[in-house]
Amino acid sequence: KKMSRPELQLPPDLFYNDQESRKYTSSSRIIQVQNDIANRCIELLTLPEGKSSYILDVGCGSGLSGQALEEAGHVWLGCDISPSMLEVAVDQRDDDSTGDVMRHDMGLGLPFTQATFDGCISVSALQWLCYSDVNSQSGKKRLTRFFSSLYSCLKRGAKAALQFYPETPEQAVLIAQCANDVGFMGGVVVDFPNSSKAKKYYLCLGFDRGAAAPEGLTSNTADGTNSVKVGSKKTMKMMKGRQRVSKAQADKDWVMAKKEKRRNANKETRRDSKYTARKRKDKF
Repeated sequence: KKMSRPELQLPPDLFYNDQESRKYTSSSRIIQVQNDIANRCIELLTLPEGKSSYILDVGCGSGLSGQALEEAGHVWLGCDISPSMLEVAVDQRDDDSTGDVMRHDMGLGLPFTQATFDGCISVSALQWLCYSDVNSQSGKKRLTRFFSSLYSCLKRGAKAALQFYPETPEQAVLIAQCANDVGFMGGVVVDFPNSSKAKKYYLCLGFDRGAAAPEGLTSNTADGTNSVKVGSKKTMKMMKGRQRVSKAQADKDWVMAKKEKRRNANKETRRDSKYTARKRKDKF
């Protein structure tokens, strides 16, 4: 049975209670996934090498993404709406930590002065802005308030890399368009678009009108087909998955992911070999 999305169950400060928050210190899978996403966000910021930057971590949760920032040599400030998550973050923090956390609802706007941060990351939090338990706060209002305040508190030349899980293609487009409406340039980057497990959406924002969106990760990233500009027609087309089945969908990573899914479902699956995912010669 397919589990309901967390956003459809409870507000984040109630959903991420003590029990849920403990999973972020006890589950090796969650820790690894969060760490991988955080490092990808840091990579997408393209920060100056060998220099410590001041980074905002929106929806910092239990501090796993903050740990990735520290390991990369940066100073960070995290905000989250869940008291239980923040309690875990404080408990896990070392005495020599370069980060700090605060409780705040990002949908109310970020409470920081202009040009404070060198960059911003967010892991698995942005989609929560599309939901509200208060009738007076629509998803679009919350998104606009957040992006407007983010635009203000970032230094010019800084970037934001925000990983999120859209419920629908339309929701992904709404998020990207709200960022575009307040003045951000950038694009949606989709990593591993043909893998149901590895597929990730990143909203990459900045101030440079001439900058191209980064390329998404695949087994072959040379074609750059997973980078799309905010608000473009291609954004909607890609997110709705209406592109024709192409050669890319026969990539080995896609085939291997499908086989792994069958194995996990205890279905009979052919063994892997050097011929796996190779194109067969046409018959006479």
